[in-house]
Amino acid sequence: MLPLLSGSPEISMNKERLIPLIVATALFMENMDSTVIATSLPAIAADIGSSPLTLKLAITSYLLALAVFIPASGWTADRFGPRTVFSVAVAVFIMGSIGCALSSSVTDFVIARIVQGLGGAMMTPVGRLVLLRSIDKSALVNAMAWVTVPALIGPVIGPPLGGFITTYLTWHWIFLINIPIGLLGIFMALRYIDPIRVENPERFDLYGLVLAGIGLGGIAFGLSVAGLNLLPWPVVIALVAIGCISMTLYVIHARRTASPVLDFALLRLPTMRASIIGGFMFRLGIGSLPFLLPLLMQVGFGLSPLRSGLVTFASAVGAMGMKTLAARIIRTFGFRNVMTINAVVSSIFLAACALFTVATPLLLIMILLVVGGFFRSLQFTAINTLAYAEVEPDLMSRATTLVSVNQQLAVSAGVAVGAASVELTMWFHHVSELNASLFAPAFMVVAVISTLSAYFFYEMPADAGHQVSGRGVVVVSPPERDAEPEETAATETANARDQRLG
Repeated sequence: MLPLLSGSPEISMNKERLIPLIVATALFMENMDSTVIATSLPAIAADIGSSPLTLKLAITSYLLALAVFIPASGWTADRFGPRTVFSVAVAVFIMGSIGCALSSSVTDFVIARIVQGLGGAMMTPVGRLVLLRSIDKSALVNAMAWVTVPALIGPVIGPPLGGFITTYLTWHWIFLINIPIGLLGIFMALRYIDPIRVENPERFDLYGLVLAGIGLGGIAFGLSVAGLNLLPWPVVIALVAIGCISMTLYVIHARRTASPVLDFALLRLPTMRASIIGGFMFRLGIGSLPFLLPLLMQVGFGLSPLRSGLVTFASAVGAMGMKTLAARIIRTFGFRNVMTINAVVSSIFLAACALFTVATPLLLIMILLVVGGFFRSLQFTAINTLAYAEVEPDLMSRATTLVSVNQQLAVSAGVAVGAASVELTMWFHHVSELNASLFAPAFMVVAVISTLSAYFFYEMPADAGHQVSGRGVVVVSPPERDAEPEETAATETANARDQRLG
């Protein structure tokens, strides 16, 4: 083992700071890359002799690779070790990036994006697993705050960065900048992450992986294509239907195997259930924002991609301001109170986007996005941390896989719901071209869906997540046991702990 396993406070503190940053760097690279390409599609298509519509296959193929390979990430990490798999995943992502930069045809580009998706599918859940197995639960909220930031910054910084690179450099640099970032991430991971490994990994569930891959791929790909208007609606519905049937077969199969690739039994834990169900609804609403807002700014208000990106980047500023306060807020008020109220507050700021018009001052829009970004980031930090509060260490790999799949489906569903809302509004008003007034109903729809997530957070026990929030339970000794205060306190503390853990 590395010297980092030493128990000195200085080394422990370094781990709490360095490991979240290492994981966050890789996640930032992936989140940014998945959105930066959208702005540069016309330039890439012109250079390789294709159309932007055809090249949208590069986006959907990446999402498909994520959906198919994420279920295998937990077992792979247990079999070969999280540090090794994380480092290899970053290397695969770099190889895919180089392949994208060297592509001279649509086929080359799509294959390279699939390779990137394979790396990203392992990078995200295994990165979280590295974090969970390296950081004590008492420091998890602070660590998750750092890891949450790139997930929020990536989608908003991607479009303006893509516009800048395409305008002033060449589109190839969109992918080439991943090389130094990824190499630094690999070096830091090998240097500072402990080589933790499971002694007896479970048997690999190949049949379950096939069913889950087809199911998740069909659902995620179908929803993503619906958002891009790439295929006719009957084909989209067929893809989603096939995915749902395959996932139903997988659920039946999972009940009969001891080592499922997606362990839905974890939903029996109240905190995991709230994080998955409530988190899905919240992410679905918020996940549509990076899709709807740039369209409103560019198509509705006529802003340039670069100027639009600078406006929407305001939400990232709010997200960064949250990271130092999240742990204190959750420790003071508790997960249930914070997540229930904050789900409503965040949704109100999302609904406020429906009020934006051409006459709305950009400064006011940016202020609302900054404040809304703060509350959204707080909610994501709480959701990401709460999911693992009650999970036993030997089930962490299954938990990270389930959470990652849930997040991927939520984002795909958010884009699909946002796009469908805009199209229905166009159909209702009998118009064929986008304008600013068509986006307001879409923002209201996704805001309502996000608000409904508050119910699932409110249903949690009052002390949910106290294992990681640091919000302790104060126990007062009964008067008749005053003769044995130490024994009484110890017994009642143990009882309280047992009640919290179920």
